[in-house]
Amino acid sequence: MSDVVIIGGGPVGLFMAALLLQRGVAVTVLEQRTAREPHSRAIGIHPPALEALGRIGVDQELVRRGVPIRRGLALSRGTILAQMSFAGVSERYPFVLSLPQNSTEALLEERVCGLNPDALRRGVRVTGLHDDGGRVTVDACVDGIQERITAPLVIAADGVRSAARANLGVPVRCRDYADRYLMGDVADSTAFGPDAALFLAGDGIVESFPLPGQRRRWVVRLGAYDGVYDGAYRAAGPDAGWLAREVWRRTGIDVDVGSQSMLSGFGVRARLARRMVCGRVILIGDAAHEISPIGGQGMSLGWLDALALTPLVPGLLAGRRSGLAAFERNRMRQAARAARQSEINMALGRPLHGGLLSARNGAIAAVAAVPAANRLVARRFTMQ
Repeated sequence: MSDVVIIGGGPVGLFMAALLLQRGVAVTVLEQRTAREPHSRAIGIHPPALEALGRIGVDQELVRRGVPIRRGLALSRGTILAQMSFAGVSERYPFVLSLPQNSTEALLEERVCGLNPDALRRGVRVTGLHDDGGRVTVDACVDGIQERITAPLVIAADGVRSAARANLGVPVRCRDYADRYLMGDVADSTAFGPDAALFLAGDGIVESFPLPGQRRRWVVRLGAYDGVYDGAYRAAGPDAGWLAREVWRRTGIDVDVGSQSMLSGFGVRARLARRMVCGRVILIGDAAHEISPIGGQGMSLGWLDALALTPLVPGLLAGRRSGLAAFERNRMRQAARAARQSEINMALGRPLHGGLLSARNGAIAAVAAVPAANRLVARRFTMQ
């Protein structure tokens, strides 16, 4: 019998499980996928998240496997407009760590299984939730067989299409953006090394981030008619060749299409649940707040939800709800702040031409040249 059922065995659900298992809480994690995804969209781990991950002893191994990004460059037409150092954002982790999400998940799963090899159950699809005020019953389907699992507390970390949130009928504030992007991972042929590079081109931003194994991720903003939306391609939509041509046209850098290991298009939307606490069910991570991936704050935001919730769980299991309202209020405030930051990030990368492009790029250079402003922007970008 479990004290807590966690719905969702992604990075947030696994981190939540490890935190609770370390406290002696009996946990069952229900994950619909039978195996981890082979490819990864999320790659950024911010300093506060690394501090949080240190609570379960995986931070140093993550750093060993990833690429610490200590500096970001803003460029235009081959000229460096601005540099942003992350040296002052954290004493212990003065960088943003680049590591594909599937690698992060693998390490988190190892940690959970090391604490309890039976905690994670894969291939379990949640079909219903029933909170009777004393316990929560989870209806699930396993290999076509219906099963009922009960626990005093359920934590839903089942992502942007959260079945738990839908079953609970939690209303969501929705906003869809016109911004569309195509990204691909290729061998690194640049001289940027561990630096991130943002190319402020007239037709839209091009972002470039180092990855482990001498690889680099390229993210290109698409125009209104380039044909990618929400990760799905139109009939004549962009492909790897298009990505390489656009990177060359906007940056002058040649991308090795033959070394491509991942290609994905995505749109942008924001989904903020109206509440995170629903009786004995609590929403965290993308189940509670989906924000733009531009800026890479979504995964870290979910980990910080889990960290904030953990000390409240023993009291909740004992029937005490003190601190829960403050948890919900504070985490929803942080989600709204991250959503606003992602909007700023997107706005700075939208297409501009002529005098408007020169004015924007000049303003970015001017702000970056003021040390205090540069440090402030670096702290906001890294979720400080």
